[in-house]
Amino acid sequence: MKNILFYIYHCYFTIFIAVLFAQQNSPNVIYILADDLGYADVGYNGQKLIETPELDFLAKNGMQFTNHYCGNAVCAPSRASLLMGKHPGHSYIRANSPGYPNGQTPIPAGSETLGTLMQRAGYKTACIGKWGLGGFHNSGNPNKQGFDYFFGYTDQRKAHNYYPQYLWENGTKKYLDNNNGKQNEYSHDLFTEKAISFIKKNENNPFFLYLAYTIPHLRLQVPDLAQYENKKWPLNMKIQAAMISRMSRDIGVIVDLIKKLGLEKNTLIMFNSDNGAHGKAGTLDFFKPSGNLKGIKRTMYEGGLRSPMVAYWPGKINAGTKNDHLSAFWDMLPTFSELTGEPIVGNSDGISMLPTLLGKNLFQKKHEYLYWELYEGRPNSAVRYGKWKGVVRDRREGNEIQLFNLEIDESEINNVAKQNPEIVLEIQSIMEKSHEKNPFWDKDFKPLFNAEAASKVNGVKADIGNKYYKPQKLNK
Repeated sequence: MKNILFYIYHCYFTIFIAVLFAQQNSPNVIYILADDLGYADVGYNGQKLIETPELDFLAKNGMQFTNHYCGNAVCAPSRASLLMGKHPGHSYIRANSPGYPNGQTPIPAGSETLGTLMQRAGYKTACIGKWGLGGFHNSGNPNKQGFDYFFGYTDQRKAHNYYPQYLWENGTKKYLDNNNGKQNEYSHDLFTEKAISFIKKNENNPFFLYLAYTIPHLRLQVPDLAQYENKKWPLNMKIQAAMISRMSRDIGVIVDLIKKLGLEKNTLIMFNSDNGAHGKAGTLDFFKPSGNLKGIKRTMYEGGLRSPMVAYWPGKINAGTKNDHLSAFWDMLPTFSELTGEPIVGNSDGISMLPTLLGKNLFQKKHEYLYWELYEGRPNSAVRYGKWKGVVRDRREGNEIQLFNLEIDESEINNVAKQNPEIVLEIQSIMEKSHEKNPFWDKDFKPLFNAEAASKVNGVKADIGNKYYKPQKLNK
């Protein structure tokens, strides 16, 4: 009966959305992605030293998500998850690169991406900033992956330098005035200029802008120290803070432009980070970018995966709200599909968040779990399962699952696996069934401990006749 009622409610919501957006122009979408920004690197999540007033404005006047997760704990696989709507166990790209020459592993030809979906929906599309999913010489060409316009870095290794010799504009190298030691053109500033130009050019058309800023990824480089110049801080801390504040400032410029053009009530703006903080150059101890969360970039703990997501859309999203809906990057593809009415070609692991964004929580479908796997140094995995979080640090060695109750232990301090063996086995089953073979990384992938070993470790009798132990559903 409950499922029937939900189906009826969802049908009504679908009709509601269709009527709502038929009465106005298709809403513009600006999705802004920071690079290596920690969950607590922003004021609205408790940062005290770095000033982010423009981002704090979006949070105050939009919706904060306290349970939104990155696609993965490092750049390329996180971005692949975002663009292609797949969790890491199904994603084509599961690490930065398995030694692929001339850039990262490219997205395959013919893939469904946020760009291709929005193009079919009649949007002008742009990716400005860091791509990291192939180049113009292969199938990862952003112009062939749904973006009418591209400006930035295709190779994320080159994105470590904010004063590069060149950036790509579509298929052409645009050489900058940074040769022979010069530092005259700061890539971040160019990204903002190109974003402004794209918005102005398309103010009368529905547009989708994927603005993938590289701040605050290392290197630590910035044209000026701004308000931090006279702080009695180490120089690296001044640079890191100035970089983040500069990004916040420029996001404010873009928001002001949207207001000036009269597009504010027809533009959804979303802000995120691709993974946890880099934690380098002393910034981890100084700024505490993960806040009370454990871990940083490349770890499966909350500090490596939790995203500081904010959504802003005056008149549509209730201002000043916090939401604990469990969600992840792979939800963006179905969200934009429902927003535009354009069906997804193929499959997605995501669930549309549009009901939550519009305050229609009654219509919101929910994830049973979220799953990650990452191949950076060692293959590791994690599952978010209701209030539970399971982490395996190295699957090759058959490490035990660490279990944390995030409801009372958000900092993942107390491993309660031994006290909750049934939950451990349920999470093990989720990890096993969520992994699909992958041509690049399967050689390093080995199953978790088998059911017989699990029963010995955790004192629970498992069905060792089956490949995977599948316990009954538990109350979460």
